[in-house]
Amino acid sequence: MTKALELIFDFGSPNAYLIMDMAAELAARQGAELRITPCLLGGIFKATGNKAPFIRYADAPARMAYEQLEMQRFIQRHHLTKFRMNPHFPLNSLLVMRGAIVAQQDGRLMDYIHIVNRAIWEDGAKMDDPAIVQQVLDAGGFDGTEILARTQDDSVKNQLAQNTQDAVQRGVFGIPTFFVGDDIFFGKERLTQVEEALAKLAG
Repeated sequence: MTKALELIFDFGSPNAYLIMDMAAELAARQGAELRITPCLLGGIFKATGNKAPFIRYADAPARMAYEQLEMQRFIQRHHLTKFRMNPHFPLNSLLVMRGAIVAQQDGRLMDYIHIVNRAIWEDGAKMDDPAIVQQVLDAGGFDGTEILARTQDDSVKNQLAQNTQDAVQRGVFGIPTFFVGDDIFFGKERLTQVEEALAKLAG
């Protein structure tokens, strides 16, 4: 059995952007394959009753302030200097997540993730606007028109919905979530635990 780290992913989570490169580096250190499963965070929230922190802590400003402090500490510790909170946050990620399914079908998911992540979390692009998505993908070496057309295919829509449903059934309630075998780890703060779990697996 191939040693693997699975990442449940949605572009709508800033924390998923923050851990992406570290997850890839972590997997490489441990001789593991990084497997990314595109899911819809909104669907996960709806199915599990969970909410984004800015909603969950809306009536607890001290807690919200602390969440933001911890994010800044993480950014500074890991020198993630290109990160900028997207001015259009929260972003409807449905279109770009369907695009991720298309890119995965074509064997180009990681290229797609890097391009879209950069557009959302570094350049502040409004990536729920199809015209902007097309421009970003074209500039990144994809055929934006083709990808946008394929996002309307039932096979693509159904795959994203199935991924999301399967993730919920496995206990996922937010993103980023990691799986090492059947062991689940939630959040960017769990990277050390994830690496420890991977280190225990035979290659």
